[in-house]
Amino acid sequence: MTDFLLGLARLRRSPWEMLATVLIALGVVMLMQPFVMWAYTYSFIVTLAGTVMFIVVSHFPE
Repeated sequence: MTDFLLGLARLRRSPWEMLATVLIALGVVMLMQPFVMWAYTYSFIVTLAGTVMFIVVSHFPE
């Protein structure tokens, strides 16, 4: 866990890509659930933020 947080602080690609992937997955889950309207409402924004974040952090150093 400390390696993950240290990688985030040092702007390394791997932890940020993992965080972006989790955001994308969370957005898709929010989109497909039928129970909570606010989750469905914000699902596109969360998915878009994760996608843009993934594109940006793919240019970070390894």
